[in-house]
Amino acid sequence: MRETGQTILRVLPLLVAALPMAAFLAELIPADLAAGWLGPESGLAGIAIASLAGGFIPGGPFVSFPLVLTFIKAGAGGPQMVALITGWAILGFHRVIAWEWPVLGGRFILIRLLASGLLPILAGVLAQWLLPLFPHALVRP
Repeated sequence: MRETGQTILRVLPLLVAALPMAAFLAELIPADLAAGWLGPESGLAGIAIASLAGGFIPGGPFVSFPLVLTFIKAGAGGPQMVALITGWAILGFHRVIAWEWPVLGGRFILIRLLASGLLPILAGVLAQWLLPLFPHALVRP
């Protein structure tokens, strides 16, 4: 119970800051940008763009998840957002620069990216196949 309370006290300020920022960001993102590049009709190209973009989102889940919600409300597709979150989790270029390169070296990064680089795209494609089975799974504006 003590650890749970400490975790809540540590996470609550982050949520209080991150959620309003995501709401403000939602107002700044043009709907045609989200719908055009990352919309449900963008297909495999949108999934690939989202996968790569996810790798460039810095920070933790308090940044990435509100950002995904913002994109969904602006018209982005579910499979594209699955690819974006998977790209954030797997590619994480900020982690490559801050941790992997100095600690593990270039050879490790190359092997890791070759082994896992396509997973965000595969996750997006799988989500595209599964979404018709769960039509109420996405939050819509």
